[in-house]
Amino acid sequence: MAHLRAPNRRERRREETYDEIVRVAAQLLDEGAELSLRAVAGRMGMTAPALYRYVANYQELVDLVAFELDRMATEGFAAAAERYPADDPAARLTVGCVAFRRWALAKPREFHLVFANPVAEGDTARRDLLTVSTSGHFFTDLLYEVWERYGYPVPAVEDLPPGVGEAVLDPLLPAKSDHIATEHRGLLWIYMRSWSALYGVVTLESTGHCDPRVIASGALFRATLIDWLAPLGLAQEQERLVEILDAELAAA
Repeated sequence: MAHLRAPNRRERRREETYDEIVRVAAQLLDEGAELSLRAVAGRMGMTAPALYRYVANYQELVDLVAFELDRMATEGFAAAAERYPADDPAARLTVGCVAFRRWALAKPREFHLVFANPVAEGDTARRDLLTVSTSGHFFTDLLYEVWERYGYPVPAVEDLPPGVGEAVLDPLLPAKSDHIATEHRGLLWIYMRSWSALYGVVTLESTGHCDPRVIASGALFRATLIDWLAPLGLAQEQERLVEILDAELAAA
């Protein structure tokens, strides 16, 4: 049996420095301060050139911080969802969505850094990085579990709009897909559409591009989730899931 080599002292120090970079960047975001290589280096007691040994440029800094913030936030979504049993993915999905909104409203600059970080056309390295997004896998895994349990309708690949069929057969998504048979790849279109609904309403709220009274009430978010119950085969579960949704919103 192969044994994993324990990291040596230099490697441990390097990992600790990356952790500190992320921690300092999160502090700057929380404080409303500018996020820059110079600001991070200064807070760490380093010079900007010294920081270049860890991140070569501003975009690498953003990508590192965004990936780690997304991972840490998703740990929170998962912890909230795990209050419900593994054989109740619908409840877990509901609670996870509320936890996602709660994070976006509480940490709008973190949310913006993670989800409003443009990818230039042809930047395959950064697009590949997005496909391992922790939150993307968390939500699509739950959507798959809901589909396995409730069998919600999935469009045939040949019936998908132009361009979408190719995208679901060769996806660039933060979602597992190898285990999904070709005839069921329309499921990835459900992933895209439902994510756009969740992301859209939470972005409006997190950026304040919505009536503050509507944000405070949670009504638009609530209506968006309820609108998706039937397409996800959960119409018969609506009363129970709305009760869970309302309790989570009240707690938030």
